[in-house]
Amino acid sequence: MTRTFVVIWSSQLLSIITSSVTGFVLGVWVFQQTGSATHFVTITLCAILPEVLFSPLAGSLADRWDRRKLMMGADLGAALATGALALLLATGTPEVWHIYVVTAVGAVFGTAQMAAYHSMMPLLVSKEQLGRANGMMQVADAVRIASPLLAGTLLVGVGLTGVVVIDLTAFLLSRVVLHLVPLPRAVTRPGEGKPAEPVLRDLGFGLSFLRSRPGLLWLVALLAAYNLFFGMAGVLVQPLILSFGSAAVLGALMAAGGAGVFAGGLVMSAWGGPKQRVRGMLAFMFAGGLLLAAHSLAPSPWLIAVVAPAFLFTLPFVQGTGITVIQLKTPPGELGRVLSAVRTVTQAATVLTYLAAGPLADRVFEPMLEPGGALAGSVGAAIGTGDGRGIAFIFLLTGAGLLVLAPLAYLQPRLRRVEAELPDIEEPSDAAISRS
Repeated sequence: MTRTFVVIWSSQLLSIITSSVTGFVLGVWVFQQTGSATHFVTITLCAILPEVLFSPLAGSLADRWDRRKLMMGADLGAALATGALALLLATGTPEVWHIYVVTAVGAVFGTAQMAAYHSMMPLLVSKEQLGRANGMMQVADAVRIASPLLAGTLLVGVGLTGVVVIDLTAFLLSRVVLHLVPLPRAVTRPGEGKPAEPVLRDLGFGLSFLRSRPGLLWLVALLAAYNLFFGMAGVLVQPLILSFGSAAVLGALMAAGGAGVFAGGLVMSAWGGPKQRVRGMLAFMFAGGLLLAAHSLAPSPWLIAVVAPAFLFTLPFVQGTGITVIQLKTPPGELGRVLSAVRTVTQAATVLTYLAAGPLADRVFEPMLEPGGALAGSVGAAIGTGDGRGIAFIFLLTGAGLLVLAPLAYLQPRLRRVEAELPDIEEPSDAAISRS
């Protein structure tokens, strides 16, 4: 692993930690001010929708502009948004809509930053190290999952204003690191000298690239379907735990889940992932389905303490391996647009999940698994009835969905053979690495 990549990754991870904590704290503040779960969910949507809508443009910018400057500009823009929030907190109580705007603006700049960051990464490490690097990138997911525990500590210690100031400091530090770290032009401008597509055509380039390579298109469809099942469980795991445990139990179990992702990321960063990437990815997906379904077995914190970290341990091997395959098969000068198309599709699936999860739980499955409900005598005999059992049934269904999805995906020959049918891109990354 090159020193340049490790330095950039470390500074970006620090920024992700502070931003995750700020996002969680803002959601808590909004809920405390309004008592509305709808307002709380709206914060999450303000953080995700800009990525879905803005990713195509962000990817185009990452391939057209200097990627270092784009990352630095995005960090500065996010810092200005966070600074505006700090000013609002210092001068008076902000309105809820202020939080929506700041969250959405920060997400737009974050989308641009991640487009440049992820498209630059394959030129900072060798092809053999790319799986390990993606394992390190997955550590950020552990941070996001475990952020409630750290957020609670900081909120008590320094308050909301202090949390925002810490986040602002991390943004500025990240920008300084990007300014100082040596990056050759082959890394920041790999497509330099090639004629640019018209902007409107450029926005659809990523999808066109994937459509012309059916194996990669099937892979992206698989990741989107995985996000549907995983996202449904991810957004409902906190209500599931709170149906039988306290807020303290929730914090401890969220931290345990974060530890599972962290451990998975560490193992992948040391191992590099399976040699037969698609088959290995599907094997971890199948194992994850079993563990996801196991969440439904009993309303027990001890059960969740085992199966949640184990399920989340598989996450880096599914998502990180899938991204590694796409990076290996895409020219560096086109990677920004292609990865942005991937994010648009996969995050759109996440948004659909977030919109559907609450109504499915509250209006469909919870009533069906109340004592005397439509499923009380059948499904309820196996997983129980009462508060949270409808959500538990959703976990059973999503786990079963992954158990079906993995073998069905394996039966698709273009996906199964994508690594052999599409050659790895050979670009001057070795020269870039040697100068890093």
